[in-house]
Amino acid sequence: MPTHTEQKLGWIGAGRMGYAMAERLAKGGCDIAVWNRTKAKADPLSKYGAKVVNQLEELSTKDILFCMVSTYDDVKEVLGKALAKGKPKMVIECSSISLEGSAELRKELEGRGIQYLAAPVSGNAKVIKAGKLTFVVSGPKAAYEAARPYLDMMGTGSSYVGEGELARIAKICHNVMLGVVIQNLCEITVLAQKVGMPRHAFLDFLNKSVMGSMFTRYKTPALVNLDFHVTFTPKLLRKDLDLGLDAGKEFEVPMPVTSITRDILQQMIGQGMTEQDFSTLLLAQARASGVELKPENVQVGDGLS
Repeated sequence: MPTHTEQKLGWIGAGRMGYAMAERLAKGGCDIAVWNRTKAKADPLSKYGAKVVNQLEELSTKDILFCMVSTYDDVKEVLGKALAKGKPKMVIECSSISLEGSAELRKELEGRGIQYLAAPVSGNAKVIKAGKLTFVVSGPKAAYEAARPYLDMMGTGSSYVGEGELARIAKICHNVMLGVVIQNLCEITVLAQKVGMPRHAFLDFLNKSVMGSMFTRYKTPALVNLDFHVTFTPKLLRKDLDLGLDAGKEFEVPMPVTSITRDILQQMIGQGMTEQDFSTLLLAQARASGVELKPENVQVGDGLS
């Protein structure tokens, strides 16, 4: 098997997530070329050894081409241009797209003799920097084994779940849980405060209990100190809840808790709370509960560092 320095990698997308992922590959010594719509956002990667290219077509003959963009429309646009004058051996698509979109992409790529892996991720830029990103992957097993060293370089590893688009449904299920858990966490945190507990004290207990998780610890600073810098926007969470509900309808699985969470999120979005992190659900919950929130200004850990 080629080593990580022998395979030539291409990377499309240097947003919050894509930049941090490509940075880990570059720092790991990979031969990687990066394109981003706004080239200036990708330029700093050159100091880690990445080549920042001007044209998508320059990535068309790489061994493995990664794609990390926002929507399926973006995926189709960038890959269409990248593959216009050649073809890589493999495309690894890491964005959160629908089952139907992923299947359409697989059919097109396989028709051109290009191996395709669906490889959505769990994490955000800070999680990536902490080395705790995870992938869920589906597609040909041999392609996964060839790509696995690069996936593992970007975090704590990957989970292969089978052929076709199974990774997409796994990621949709994951993000449905993300929405339901953050809403429940906001509800119980506001309840604890209204009864008289400091938020940091309640969350300290929760995080030390069997119910605590990497996620509850990671969100604790936001809920305690009301620092809602963006890791994932409410509208992106709404998109994933909609994908989950659509899958539930298709496969005849009732999802009442997800449906209620989606309605609560929509109320918040309708009130204009769209630009900060999705954990601003805490503010909406407090408003609905007649509770005034103030930053507690307590130093609390996020479990990542």
